[in-house]
Amino acid sequence: MKIIEKEFNIETGEEIFTERDETSEERILREAKEKQLAKEQAELKAETEARAALLDKLGLTEEEARLLLG
Repeated sequence: MKIIEKEFNIETGEEIFTERDETSEERILREAKEKQLAKEQAELKAETEARAALLDKLGLTEEEARLLLG
């Protein structure tokens, strides 16, 4: 993956953009973060589906459940 770095010189207002390949350490970190994000998204999806199933089973809308829970 390409990394684009931006350097800004506050004195001159000059912006310098540098493009480079990510290092193996950066790749490992990025892949770990992507894996963690996918896991969190799957957990959130499962939780949302379980909540919707429970509300459906109880015959409540989300708004009604919010009113009950305060």
